[in-house]
Amino acid sequence: MSLKIVHHLPTDHWAAYVNQHPQGNIFHTPEMFAVFAQTKNHAPTLWAAIDERGNLQAMFISTTVSLQGGVFRYLTTRSVVYGSLLFNEDDAGRQALDMLLTACLQHQPNNSLFTEFRNQADLSGVQPMLDALGFEYEDHLNYLIDIDRPEAEVLQNIGRRTRKHIRRGLNKGLLAVKEVDSPAGVARCYSILKDTYRHANIPLTDSSLFQAAFSVLHPLGRIKFWLAETEGMPVATSVELLYKDTMYGWYGGLNREYARYTPGELLMWHILAWGANHHYRVYDFGGAGKPTEDYGVRRFKAKFGGRLVSFGRNTVVHRPRLLAVSRWGYGFLQNLQKISAGIFR
Repeated sequence: MSLKIVHHLPTDHWAAYVNQHPQGNIFHTPEMFAVFAQTKNHAPTLWAAIDERGNLQAMFISTTVSLQGGVFRYLTTRSVVYGSLLFNEDDAGRQALDMLLTACLQHQPNNSLFTEFRNQADLSGVQPMLDALGFEYEDHLNYLIDIDRPEAEVLQNIGRRTRKHIRRGLNKGLLAVKEVDSPAGVARCYSILKDTYRHANIPLTDSSLFQAAFSVLHPLGRIKFWLAETEGMPVATSVELLYKDTMYGWYGGLNREYARYTPGELLMWHILAWGANHHYRVYDFGGAGKPTEDYGVRRFKAKFGGRLVSFGRNTVVHRPRLLAVSRWGYGFLQNLQKISAGIFR
């Protein structure tokens, strides 16, 4: 079979392929490509292999992401394939995937430290191929919640203590949840996210990501920005991506000063109930860390009764020396921020 690698496709052809493919997810779509293309320090590239008839055999979107500009760009830039790989489950599809990955390795951006596939499905069938090309596998957990059932059953599957907190909060009317429907509302959500990530000493993507997502995805009904308020104060936010029958937990944050109101649990329940009542099948928590690491966010997600899976990640390092320097610098800055927080508290 004759195959050709392309970086541009007719939008309708591209969208139809992702939509009909059983493993096609929102991160494969031309709309998410457009979102990343409008985001500061993000540069997406489409990698696609087509046959002589123009039929897609394999594809993925690699997004070059830089956490810093200027002289630090070379120490903070990586390529992330958020939706992982999409290919036809036959010999032609695997051949196309091998060809794509080989070409991608030969044409990486000069400033990219590594390329990472964030797998959204089981890729064990092509792991030997990935291993041979240098894409090392590492377990990475996630929780998937079955919400294709009555709201009462979804609630009953949540941990008893969390369920008790939710019922108490609902009875007392502790939280008012609303959907954001304007760029100004998105900015309010981003403010909570920014405080949350700063407290955790984790870099947050520029606000242009969220404004672009609202502009591109909101008119299509593919994104929800939720804002929870207590006593008129915004105390928690969550951003969900919607595609086919799946809700994807994308970003979330809360104001720790209002932790006594359990805003995270109440907001999460509102989202699950909404999904169940709007005929979604799965809530995808979007990751729960490495199994070998103590990860507080995983403990929060585990309370909601999802199925624990490990589709893992595959990574190939392009510049090992620079990556070692980058990791050292990142750890140093995290420790410095913790020391500063203690001094100026």
